Amino acid sequence: MHAMRTRLPSSSTRSTPLASGKVNGGFTIVELLVVISIIALLIAILLPAIGKARDAALVTQSLGNLRNMSAANAAYGADWNDRQFTAAPDDAGLVAGNCTTYVTSIACPPQQLLGWSATGAMWGYFLGGGLCASFPGSCGQNWSVYKPIELSGPNDKFGSFRMPNVKSFAGYVNNKFYDPVFWAPKDKINLNIAEKYFSSPGQFDANGAEISYSTYCFSPSAMWATEIFSDKGYKNPNTLAGGYRSPAVGQSRFPDLKTRMLEHSWLQNAESAVNPNFTGGNEPWYFNHGYNSAPATLFFDGHVGIMSVADAMESDSRSKSANNNTPGLAEKGLWHRGVWGADGYYGAQSYDFLVDSSYHIATTNGILGRDTIGAK
Repeated sequence: MHAMRTRLPSSSTRSTPLASGKVNGGFTIVELLVVISIIALLIAILLPAIGKARDAALVTQSLGNLRNMSAANAAYGADWNDRQFTAAPDDAGLVAGNCTTYVTSIACPPQQLLGWSATGAMWGYFLGGGLCASFPGSCGQNWSVYKPIELSGPNDKFGSFRMPNVKSFAGYVNNKFYDPVFWAPKDKINLNIAEKYFSSPGQFDANGAEISYSTYCFSPSAMWATEIFSDKGYKNPNTLAGGYRSPAVGQSRFPDLKTRMLEHSWLQNAESAVNPNFTGGNEPWYFNHGYNSAPATLFFDGHVGIMSVADAMESDSRSKSANNNTPGLAEKGLWHRGVWGADGYYGAQSYDFLVDSSYHIATTNGILGRDTIGAK
């Protein structure tokens, strides 16, 4: 007899049942939930890191803007005998800072131009009357934006220190008022207005009375003559013949410790965007309004970095302590209380009770002073 052989089916047509007798068709509910949980956990871990990286990139961009402005300041100084930017006539103190008297009896100063629009219209803060009769505007309307900062009156605390993008300085950058370099990417309130004009071919454009001031500001105390914010006490610039003359950059005694420009808006570690303490509901917090504020900063030696309010306050406290027994010093700290009192620069609008600083704005001794003592 011959043995019988049975041919098995090929593997391509054979299926092997599971022990349960069912074919495996996909994930179970439990496995799917585990996968979803893992993905959610990874997202939760990665999102803060991504957010921090994005935030760091924006800060880096702001520091880059300040480096560009450092180069512009150097170019301006090269043309003007090492002088800082100023819009006020040097000899305005001869007429006690009276603009009407100045334009009537001395000269018509260079006008504070913002630039020409794409249609050829000229925009600016014009001084009219007297020897400036060919210009529109008037001293009463616009004189405050020629001074480094208004020290009293209806336009108190405003001035040319807020406008590095006027034509006389913007000409050393890209010659446009609305150029992206003048706005930090995190300054959303001001940027919301400004960015509409970035692509315009004009040097300045406007929609009615709408205007956005630069994120960055000069140190106004360093733009005045050094006697104004003296450690011996405040002196009215209108009582000094040279009170309006901006000092030379080379006069800085602490160029690595004296702030030159910084982010006027509170952008780093901000608790919220809008400051409800201002009327209008669309004004940002200022850099000195929160203890945690740490604006991107340009110093007089040209380096850029982050200068925190907490650092400024500690340095000021150390200065007051060190000078406590020094005779003849009315202003012992690093910032001057003799102009606006203990509240300082819009101090009443601050976010928290911890902050108390007008560094950069009212630096004692102006360009001769410093805003931080550096390494402790």
